[in-house]
Amino acid sequence: MSDQNKSWLLNRRHVLRGMGVTLALPFLDCMKLAEAATRNPRPQRSALFYLPNGVNTLDYQILESGKDYTFSKSLKPLEKHRKIITPISGLHHPNGLGHHHNCDQIWLTGGPIGQSVRNTISVDQLMMQTTAPHTRFASMQLSGEGDCLAWNGDGIRLPSQRSPGVMFREMFEEPKGGVAQQRRGLNRRGSILDAVIGEARDLDSKLGQEDKGRLEQYLTSVREVEVRTERADAWLDVPRPKIDPKDKARVNRSVSKEKVGEYFRTMYDLIVLAFQTDMTRVATFTTGVEGKGLKIPEIGIMQDRHSLSHHNGNPKLLKDLTGSDIFNIQQFAYFLDRLSEVEDANGPLIDTTMALYGSGMSFGHSHGNANVPLVLAGGAGLGLKHGSHLDYNTKSKDFKGYTLDKPGEHYRLCHRPANTKGHLSNLLLTMAQKMDVKTDKFADSNGVISEVLT
Repeated sequence: MSDQNKSWLLNRRHVLRGMGVTLALPFLDCMKLAEAATRNPRPQRSALFYLPNGVNTLDYQILESGKDYTFSKSLKPLEKHRKIITPISGLHHPNGLGHHHNCDQIWLTGGPIGQSVRNTISVDQLMMQTTAPHTRFASMQLSGEGDCLAWNGDGIRLPSQRSPGVMFREMFEEPKGGVAQQRRGLNRRGSILDAVIGEARDLDSKLGQEDKGRLEQYLTSVREVEVRTERADAWLDVPRPKIDPKDKARVNRSVSKEKVGEYFRTMYDLIVLAFQTDMTRVATFTTGVEGKGLKIPEIGIMQDRHSLSHHNGNPKLLKDLTGSDIFNIQQFAYFLDRLSEVEDANGPLIDTTMALYGSGMSFGHSHGNANVPLVLAGGAGLGLKHGSHLDYNTKSKDFKGYTLDKPGEHYRLCHRPANTKGHLSNLLLTMAQKMDVKTDKFADSNGVISEVLT
């Protein structure tokens, strides 16, 4: 049967235009030709993943720059993805140097650190501003433990979800009571918010400057609830996508963190499903928190990553830290596998998804925050190119090469940047621009990473 005679061919855009709404559905084979014919612009997606407490940099560091590099022991699980990844060395956050238990807070912000200062917006939330009009959920924040990576424009940390099953049901299942009950609840919430904001405005004139700051921070949270309420109301009459039973079984469940690999892979599967159905285009997942980090009993690692990072040169702890690094990289490789396998109307998700994996620290033992481990992946359809090890250390005239056989010398490289201009914010800026964020500056950026651009 010719394409022209396929009267049953579904055109998602046409069907939903007739409904007067925008609805994201799982991609079906019968939609491919019709979707291609519409020539819709490709969606831009970003996923950002955090590994706490640094790595065993002696086993992680790649020695050669450029295309002809050899994968290090820790990064070996990513070798099959060589063509779609760029390992990056030599970047740092100037504000993070010397810090430890709170460097995850600025990994996506590049902002200041300290109890008396307010953080700045994280790059995922900057990206969200361009993608949110197109999706039911502005962004998704997941965490294996602790808090998430996302901070709003007022430097306030966003809530996160640790249970994949709970997040699945929130995204893909209709709340009980039907649309009418949901609308009544949203209207009631809106009335309460109006009252709270009104009273706050009356109170503001009676407060001192310090209290006004606290009140403004509180009102920011209220306004965010207000935005979420308005968003929920706008999507009430839009049915949620039907999920394949196999995909539902894969992610709609509780997974014990004693099975760390299964737990991580379930979280990764959830992000893939959210991207495939276009429920959101921006996701963050922190696999653990600074000062802790999950044990991995399934491979015999019974200490958390923080304990392993403070190894003091102990061979057993170093071996287990490398084992933990490899295990975590294997899970990220699984995510890239899934992005390469799963398609939407534009082809494999890997082409329309940028993924950043890394840490805000390199040498956890003494809190080294230079030369942080980073891997950028995917996004060929967004204008990214891969296949090389991008090494900003080699761009410094003072850099004389890696000395992994002399750990003390190498660890100094993880404390003091060889290239002081190698700001991690440059990479975040580059990614933001590829998400159509109209800016030439992010945090303390001093340019873009042109080497990964087509």
